Amino acid sequence: MAEPIALTALALDAALGWPRPLYRRIGHPVGVFARIIDRCEAGLNQPRRSFAMRRALGILTLILLLIVVIGPAWAIQYWLLATLGSWGWIGVAILAWPALAQRSLFDHVRAVGDQLDRGDLPAARGAVGAIVGRDTGALDQPGVARAAIESLAESLCDGVAAPLFWLLLLGLPGVWAYKAVNTADSLIGHRETRWRAFGWAAARSDDLANWIPARLSSALICLAGRGGWRILRRDARNHASPNAGWPEAAMAGALGLRLAGPVAYDAVMHDKPWIGDGRCDANGDDIDRALTLYLRACLLLWLIAGGAIWLR
Repeated sequence: MAEPIALTALALDAALGWPRPLYRRIGHPVGVFARIIDRCEAGLNQPRRSFAMRRALGILTLILLLIVVIGPAWAIQYWLLATLGSWGWIGVAILAWPALAQRSLFDHVRAVGDQLDRGDLPAARGAVGAIVGRDTGALDQPGVARAAIESLAESLCDGVAAPLFWLLLLGLPGVWAYKAVNTADSLIGHRETRWRAFGWAAARSDDLANWIPARLSSALICLAGRGGWRILRRDARNHASPNAGWPEAAMAGALGLRLAGPVAYDAVMHDKPWIGDGRCDANGDDIDRALTLYLRACLLLWLIAGGAIWLR
């Protein structure tokens, strides 16, 4: 888009995040997506239905969600640009702002590091439990630190780079369509029996939507840390996700850490491969180093957004 919509949205997010008073008053747009998905899943994803039928109903749910999102987003963007003329882009930027999570991600990960620095392991487990899906109750200090760093690396993609990519490419409909798909994947795009069929479309769509942003994120981390390329090339595919391993491998290499490895979900241990060949005793200082790399990578994304405007 010709106007600096992406840069303005990035600036609003960096400065304000999604303010708590605003969240308490109106919630967040992804909450609407979550309610639609939950209602469809409760009503349609019945065990008595065949695998093929539940997969078809999952596809239908995703299509319905995208129609609900893309139609209004396109109409609002068209109205703003057509009605307000040269000022319309400001409204588009404000409406794109909540789709980005630079500030929120930084604050959540820094909170984990702060608790580790204070030596309060139970509080650190609680803080990291707010941003990861794994079991955190038995994590030791290195496990908490690694979980926070892995979440930071992966969320650089789906919380910042991917929304920015789709905003630059398709404007307001693109960024909110991406957030809808990403929300669906987080809620139903799982391999467990309950969701394997119904969440198939959400998971595959999220994989596709993140394919380029994940690789971009990994390159930015390597550039920000002036390293990580060797581990990226070697270990990017040591992950069940076709995308998450890329930024995690880049972060592991840039920090000289081992990430991933065995992890527990719902009290079941999963023997996942390690990513990286450095230390595995991560700590609060490593979280600080990871946050520095994250900020540098975000700055590079700002430069990309500015370059996109200049090229236009």
